[in-house]
Amino acid sequence: MKFVHQHGLVLSALVGAMALTSLPAAAADYVAGKDYQVLDNPEAIEGDNIIVREFFWYGCPHCYALNPYMQKWAATKASDVAFMESPAALNPVWETNARGFYAAQLMGYQQQTHNALFDAIHKDQQKLFDQNALSKWYATQGVDQKKFNELYNSFAVSTKVARSKAGAMRYQLTGVPTVVVHGKYVVQGEPEQVPKVVDYLVSKVRTDLKAAKAK
Repeated sequence: MKFVHQHGLVLSALVGAMALTSLPAAAADYVAGKDYQVLDNPEAIEGDNIIVREFFWYGCPHCYALNPYMQKWAATKASDVAFMESPAALNPVWETNARGFYAAQLMGYQQQTHNALFDAIHKDQQKLFDQNALSKWYATQGVDQKKFNELYNSFAVSTKVARSKAGAMRYQLTGVPTVVVHGKYVVQGEPEQVPKVVDYLVSKVRTDLKAAKAK
């Protein structure tokens, strides 16, 4: 698989991509350094929930390919797992879409517009990569255009964008799509495989958390 590299929006070969096999890999086959990466400096996450974050950019074809798999995964995830869709803001173009995402989120339209915006860009070939185009498109989805534009550069949205950037730096992201499991494990690979690896890592985190509590 390829993924979108943040420098110049260039498509780069995914180093350490999962090998394709005719049969689904067993959980025991998932190997650190091959199927997922382990961060040297993992984030310390408090609370009982296991956090899964998907970093993406709406203009990325590989993010578009992964999206339905992650949506299906999210609909059946365990109750102790919190899923966060995090628009990457690794360069100015990606940041415009991140701002649009967070403005829509603050207005309660994230669920309604997320898949639709992916389709508008990749199915309908719409160029929705600047504030003006985004505000008009979101308005077609029922979003108040004036309020959208007010929120776009607001402190609330800027704070969310800053947190996304900080997360990308902490997790050493160089491209998208990337799924981060509990601030420790980084997953990039073939769309149909990513949720399987995520489930494996969620189970691993769950076991580790239980063991830590038992001490």
